[in-house]
Amino acid sequence: MPAHVSGRDGRASAKRVLAEELSRLRTVSGRSLAALSDLTTYDRAYLHKLETGKSSGTPEALAALDAVYGTGRHLQDLWELVQHDLHPDKYKRFMERERQATVRYQYAFSTLPGLLQTEGYMRELVQAHRPHTEEARENVVTARLARQAMVRGNDPQHYRVIMDESVLRRATKDKRVWHEQMAALCDAAAAPNIQLHVLPFSAGLHGLLGESLTLLWLQSGRFVAYLEGNRTADLIEAPDQVEQLHLTYDLLRDSALPPAESAQFLKDLMEGSTTCEQPDRPHP
Repeated sequence: MPAHVSGRDGRASAKRVLAEELSRLRTVSGRSLAALSDLTTYDRAYLHKLETGKSSGTPEALAALDAVYGTGRHLQDLWELVQHDLHPDKYKRFMERERQATVRYQYAFSTLPGLLQTEGYMRELVQAHRPHTEEARENVVTARLARQAMVRGNDPQHYRVIMDESVLRRATKDKRVWHEQMAALCDAAAAPNIQLHVLPFSAGLHGLLGESLTLLWLQSGRFVAYLEGNRTADLIEAPDQVEQLHLTYDLLRDSALPPAESAQFLKDLMEGSTTCEQPDRPHP
C-alpha cells in the first residue's frame, strides 16, 4: 500500500496521491512490476518505491510511465505538485516565476549554482545542510536535478552566471567528485546559451557580499529578483527594488572576468588534463 502521508492541514499530500495513482494504474493494467520494468527500463525496486511513496521519482521516470499507461502528462503533473509541496511558499512562487522566464541572471556567493551542480556535488551539499532522512535527501536531489532542464533542455533559458572565486575555492571532500564538478563547469562554459563569469578576489568589496542573487526576465517583459542570504530568502517583485538589484548585478558583471578568461580560470583550477575551451560567440 502507498504511504499515507498527509499535509499539515490533514489533507492527503500530493506525494500520497501520486503513489496511489501509480499503484492503481498498474493494477488496472494487469502488469507486474517486472513487466513494467521491461517497458520503462527502470528496475522493479525503483518502481516499487514510487508506488509506496518512498520516492517521488524524476520527471523522466514519470514521463516514461505516462507513455506506458497512455495518460498524457497526468503523472508528470502530479510530480510537479509534489515538488510544490516540498518547498516553502516563497520558493514555490519563485519556482512559478522561473518557469515563465526566458533569461536568467545569477550571482553565486557561497556554493555553486544548483543549475550547474553535478549529482555528486549536490549530494555532499544536501548531506551537509539537511542531515535528516534518506528519503528527504533523495527528494531534494531529485528536484534539483529536474530544475537543470531549464538551462539544459529543449529551448533553454539564456543563462548568465557570475560565480564568486570563493565558490570555486571550496572543494568537495571527495576529490573525484570535485574533478567531475569542475569538468561539468567547463562543459557549461561552452554551452551556447550560458555565459559564465568568475568574480576574482581582486575585484574587492561589492554590493552583494554575503548574498546570492537571481534575476529572472519574464515573458511579460519584466524582471523579478530572488535574494538569498545565509538563512534567509526573499522574492522581490517591486519594480524599484528589482531595478536597484539589477544595477548592482550589472556593476558586479563589469568587475568579473569575461567568459574566455573565466573558462581559463576554471581550467587552471582543475586536477588532471581536462580542458575547458571557450567557443567563439558574441558577448550580449
